[in-house]
Amino acid sequence: MAKVTLQHVDKVYPGNVKAVADFNLDIADGEFVVLVGPSGCGKSTTLRMVAGLEEISAGSIAIGDRVVNDIPPKDRDIAMVFQNYALYPHMTVYDNMAFGLKLRKFSRQEIDQRIREAARILGLEQLLERRPKALSGGQRQRVAVGRAIVRKPAVFLFDEPLSNLDAKLRVQMRVEISQLHDQLAATMLYVTHDQIEAMTMGDRIVVMKDGLVHQVADPLTLYDDPADMFVAGFIGTPPMNFANGQVSGTGEHMMFLAEGGVKLPVPPAMRASLAAYLGRPVTLGIRPEDIGSLRAEQDASLPRLKAKVDVVEPMGSEAYVHLSAGPARFTARTDPHQQFRVGTEVELPVFISKARFFDTATEQRIR
Repeated sequence: MAKVTLQHVDKVYPGNVKAVADFNLDIADGEFVVLVGPSGCGKSTTLRMVAGLEEISAGSIAIGDRVVNDIPPKDRDIAMVFQNYALYPHMTVYDNMAFGLKLRKFSRQEIDQRIREAARILGLEQLLERRPKALSGGQRQRVAVGRAIVRKPAVFLFDEPLSNLDAKLRVQMRVEISQLHDQLAATMLYVTHDQIEAMTMGDRIVVMKDGLVHQVADPLTLYDDPADMFVAGFIGTPPMNFANGQVSGTGEHMMFLAEGGVKLPVPPAMRASLAAYLGRPVTLGIRPEDIGSLRAEQDASLPRLKAKVDVVEPMGSEAYVHLSAGPARFTARTDPHQQFRVGTEVELPVFISKARFFDTATEQRIR
């Protein structure tokens, strides 16, 4: 295995279209790093530049101690798993997995040993003589992963490998790829637009938008300590609630005020930072689970959010309650047995100490 280093990498297409700008990242040997962001953010382009399928416009990419800018894909010691599996339909599972090894002139014995080992890890032993059309989507994806494993590359690259699978299979394959990483102790770079995949699989996550890196951190840090409003809103399901307003008062009397009657005290830890924002636009961010939970209901000291119930979504283990307070919209994640009636006014407790505040103009987190 090997580390991967990207330094000041740019990708500019004709017409001065910048797909990736000043991308910097150090991936440790054996680390699982996920690139996540909306469609068109540059994550797949970055992965393809590491693979050598896209030329870089500036900067450098190193795999191990070797700069690979001018090295063709076949000589980079990487293996890539694609979204569409890319299996040969006329070949058996065994031959699909063997194909790359045959091109590299491995012996029959070595090829067979590697395929049997990969098949055991992925549960494909009974499928080796089948052709792709006789396999389910999940089985085809396992074969694509197995074809990468037999190469024993320095780095595994995954380009949205689960996007063609149904919801149940995606969950299963998430677990299997994570287990595979633990077994192989492999360096993996994984691209997805699904923040749940990113949060459940990555040692670290790179959040991208419009070709720029917004934050690189472990999943819990991204969730609890987002760098800006984009990261705060992108990571988490349902997403973080935002309300625009301003801060007034000082000390214990400092309050966040927004249209629609939203009036919440500023937590003590934020008073010094927000003193510089008195009378200036700020944005409050609060997670759905920090509004109206049963645990919050048991704490009489918590401030209350006055709002109207617009929609209630029962989810089985929990319920999402959509609220409005003037122009501000909130979602509360509550116990499914709590009773809420659409159209009624409610006052829900808020864990205000969990709130985050952002500069409305720059969208950067106020520390």
